[in-house]
Amino acid sequence: MSKLDMFTDLRKSTSALTGLVLICLIVLLALFGPWIAPADPLLPSPLIRLQGPSAQHLFGTDSLGRDMLSRVIFGARISLMIGIISVTISLIPGTILGLLSGYFGKRIDSIIMRCMDMLLAFPAILLAIFITAILEPSLTNTMVAVGIVYIPHYARIVRSSVLSLKGMLFVQAISHLGGGHLRILLKHILPNCLPPIIVYATLGMGTAVLQAAALGFLGLGAQPPSPEWGAMLSEGRQYIQLAPHVAAFPGAAILILVLGFNLFGDGLRDVLDPSLRSQ
Repeated sequence: MSKLDMFTDLRKSTSALTGLVLICLIVLLALFGPWIAPADPLLPSPLIRLQGPSAQHLFGTDSLGRDMLSRVIFGARISLMIGIISVTISLIPGTILGLLSGYFGKRIDSIIMRCMDMLLAFPAILLAIFITAILEPSLTNTMVAVGIVYIPHYARIVRSSVLSLKGMLFVQAISHLGGGHLRILLKHILPNCLPPIIVYATLGMGTAVLQAAALGFLGLGAQPPSPEWGAMLSEGRQYIQLAPHVAAFPGAAILILVLGFNLFGDGLRDVLDPSLRSQ
């Protein structure tokens, strides 16, 4: 499938376009946040605490009188950074382990997959909480924890692709012609594994943002006064009856970003999966 055909199919996918629009909206907020935000997101104003949405504060103010719109805008940068770094931490070692496991098989495959099974035996959020608690709560450790949790997922996806590819005639022919293992893996097998990796990484961005928000909600993520959406949501639950906007707006921001990645990932899957294209 050529790149032109892929872009043409993506343009025809309502799901992919909707997701891309939502992602671009959040990305623009993150890039131009310092110029768009109407106030300093960390500056408290106790005299106007818990005010509802108004012309002066479109999203209202929080328990310290900080402008909620500014905090949501600056939180977009944190959430995108969490998604990108967490997925990178998962993707690189997961891909390497999957390549080695699927290509060499036997004892290497057994050792790697048993280690992955051990990680998969724990619920993702509980394992992330355990790792974050050991490393101490912080934004950096949250990204590391979420990244480690999803390494086995990438390893299994890549391994399954390698197992189907290494038995194909073109791989066997290159091997018989004297092609080295590294060359076969990097030049011929890895490029053919990219479509499922790209799709899962796109969907994984939304999952990483959601997991990091859950850790922030529990107080294990970015620490105050950082405008992280999960931490803002946790703060807002204390005032859910008195000032529901404090929880509603960061919750809506998480929803929009995760929905955007999920829709775009579904659209990519429909385009890149040959079995779905043929239906």
